[in-house]
Amino acid sequence: MLSNKTRSMLYVGVTADLEKRISQHKNGEGSIYTKKYHLTHLMNFKQFTAIVQVIAREKQLKWNLIKSKNPELRDLFEDLR
Repeated sequence: MLSNKTRSMLYVGVTADLEKRISQHKNGEGSIYTKKYHLTHLMNFKQFTAIVQVIAREKQLKWNLIKSKNPELRDLFEDLR
C-alpha cells in the first residue's frame, strides 16, 4: 500500500519484487496513477507464497475500502448531478 506525502491518496498493488517496485515508484517510473498522485510512501505490505492469495487479498482490501465509503454499494452516478 502506497500513499502520498499528505496521506490523502492510497494505492494497493501487487509485485513480486517489492524493493525494486518501490524504488521505481520513488523514481517516477511507477504506474500513471502513482506518478500522477506522487504515491511513493510505503504504508503497509504483506508477503504471500501464492499469487492466488495475493490477488484475493488485493480485491478484499479494495472492496473493504469501497464498502466503508458506500456500505449499500449504490450506483453513485446520480450523485454527480
